Amino acid sequence: MSKKKPNDSENDLLDGRCQKQIAVYSDAPDENEISDTILLLFGPKSTEEVRTIRKILQKEIRDEQNEAKVSERSMKQDNNYISKDSVDLSSLLVSCSEAVFTNDHQTATDLMKKIRECSSPTGDSFQRLAYYFMDGIEARLAGSGSEIYRRLISKQHTLTDILKAYPLYIASCPYVRSSFYLANQTIYNIAKDATRVHIINYGIFHGFQWPSFFEYFSDLRSTPPKIRITVIEEPEPGLRPNKRVEAVRRRSAFYAKQYNVSFEYQGIASKWENVKMEDLNVGKEEKVIVCCLVKSSMLPDESTAICSPRDTFLKTIRKIKPHAFIHGISNASYNSAFFLGRFRLALSHYTSWFDMIDSTLSRHNPERVLMERVMLIPDAINTIACEGLDRVDRPETYKQWQARHHRAALEQIPVDSMIIKNMKNFVRECYHKNFFIDVDDRWVLMGWKGRVSYAMSIWKPNEM
Repeated sequence: MSKKKPNDSENDLLDGRCQKQIAVYSDAPDENEISDTILLLFGPKSTEEVRTIRKILQKEIRDEQNEAKVSERSMKQDNNYISKDSVDLSSLLVSCSEAVFTNDHQTATDLMKKIRECSSPTGDSFQRLAYYFMDGIEARLAGSGSEIYRRLISKQHTLTDILKAYPLYIASCPYVRSSFYLANQTIYNIAKDATRVHIINYGIFHGFQWPSFFEYFSDLRSTPPKIRITVIEEPEPGLRPNKRVEAVRRRSAFYAKQYNVSFEYQGIASKWENVKMEDLNVGKEEKVIVCCLVKSSMLPDESTAICSPRDTFLKTIRKIKPHAFIHGISNASYNSAFFLGRFRLALSHYTSWFDMIDSTLSRHNPERVLMERVMLIPDAINTIACEGLDRVDRPETYKQWQARHHRAALEQIPVDSMIIKNMKNFVRECYHKNFFIDVDDRWVLMGWKGRVSYAMSIWKPNEM
């Protein structure tokens, strides 16, 4: 069987340059379209594609900066011109949050009006951040935070939006692609001689990880092992709770067939903490690997339940007794029960993210707006506008997760040094100089300008 290879045309890289990449998909999308788009940016031969996109993006930024300088000189000739850059939006946002916290609605309203005048969804990094943070403040004051968050979540998971936003994200930020490489290479190192491999995948995010995984096994082994993937994802709202896990089943089966990989699939639509050992049908002859690269921060913690669902999740993994548990987490500390402290920490966290995006993407790129709305804004609004059980984004630092793993009797495994070396080389060669990859206490850390945004580690049950 011939193997499907990604289209290598430079004109097929960005929305607006190739209609193929932005086609609107129905619930049963054309699998060839999806395969080309995903493999282009996640496959093992995609480094040159990422470099090509980066060159296009860098040129867009340079052109935009030159135009901005000309425009700025023209506007400064107007004596009434006041630059938005001269307004300290950070201080205004903190003052506004303090007014909200003390129920000083008049001061909050006055500050919100001033912030709105100086913010914009197409401005610089902080103007954009302030604009969206105001959406969260307004929703909090109106008592509609949970409703707005649910509406944003229901909109953000269409395949069309994801496929439009992700090429830009992968080309501008190395976190997802690096995490897939670490996970897939680790799985291969553990299971390269196995005849049956069972991957238990918590938090699928459309199954983007698996096409390149199948390709990798197919390239390196003449007879790939029988691969079984069990996907666990929270039920979709509405009449089709299994919609997402079934969509991943269809696409994964398509990719497995393309690369001649024997493949089985089990989809479980359930809250992670409710999944039991017996639900997973683990076979005695299987090499078992548990993989969780996203959404740990969405698990409820001990502040919302007597028994922490996070601890229950980790204890279930220990019961599975996998050969490895690969865990990726968003590294942040804005999980305070008190609004004011949480707001300040979230402001610091998202300031770093928006600065990263502003340094790597043109401000007027339409897919940048989509990327921000799909990947950042829903969680930010949830953090600001929601309380109690409605506040679902509760990130912790890798040090806090380290303690949780130890309490669950899990033992840490060092990440292969060659994997780390390759990740560092890839980030240095393909991405902005302010990205970094480092190691601390056996965690692989990824971040921007010294701030750790994402962290990965590998664990196994402690048999002591």
